[in-house]
Amino acid sequence: MNIYIMVDAEGISGIYDSEQVMSSMARYNEGRELMVQDINACVEACKEAGVDKIYVRDCHGSGSNVIWSKLSSLADYYIIGYTGQDRFPGLDECDGVILLGYHSMAGTPGGILEHTMSSKSVQNYWINGKKAGEIAIDAGIVGDRGKPVIMVSGDDKACVEAKALLPGVVTAEVKKGITWKGGMLLPPQKAYALIKEKTKEAIAKLPGLKPLVYDKPIRLRVELTERSMLPLQYSKPYMKIIDGRTYEVEGSTMEEALFRLG
Repeated sequence: MNIYIMVDAEGISGIYDSEQVMSSMARYNEGRELMVQDINACVEACKEAGVDKIYVRDCHGSGSNVIWSKLSSLADYYIIGYTGQDRFPGLDECDGVILLGYHSMAGTPGGILEHTMSSKSVQNYWINGKKAGEIAIDAGIVGDRGKPVIMVSGDDKACVEAKALLPGVVTAEVKKGITWKGGMLLPPQKAYALIKEKTKEAIAKLPGLKPLVYDKPIRLRVELTERSMLPLQYSKPYMKIIDGRTYEVEGSTMEEALFRLG
């Protein structure tokens, strides 16, 4: 059995402030260290549960956040940096996916650092007419390739979102959101122990979990935060403009729709 760990930042244990996840901010290195700790706990649990190969991808921002020299040697590959139009390189060799350090969708009340793709430019996303966030998007991408999401870690709001979307998914609630920039956090060792416990539980459940597959074609809609940010129509002839801040694309897969939208 092989496992793919997709790692975002905002839902990582100990992260509650945007200064911890933005490379231009003073506390960014603190956030990088915290990402490594959650990753190592998850990787160790995978090995203890008998996983053969472990693929870990840093998907936050540029994908170049983790401190390579501090990552566990138990993983087989760390996928770091720009990956082009393949959001999950190496996925085809894996059996299940863990979304580690994920966050709730834009607008979620009390969700720590809630957003969808970009807090600066994106107000909302919809998949086939239903409001959605990054958990739904990434679960749909791996679902199209026959892989189930088996575990999601993050705050309580992200965990609720995951459970509503993915029947049977295991969640690791490492913190409770109070505001978008503050919450009730588990102490470090308790958070890492929880991640390990839930990782093992998810791996045991993997054979009974099903991929999330949306009806095709995928209709992916985005509402922007600012006027005059719509792409030029000639640059995206497949784009449907809804209003001055909103447009929609279609794709034969979730991944195609996502990259068409961007």
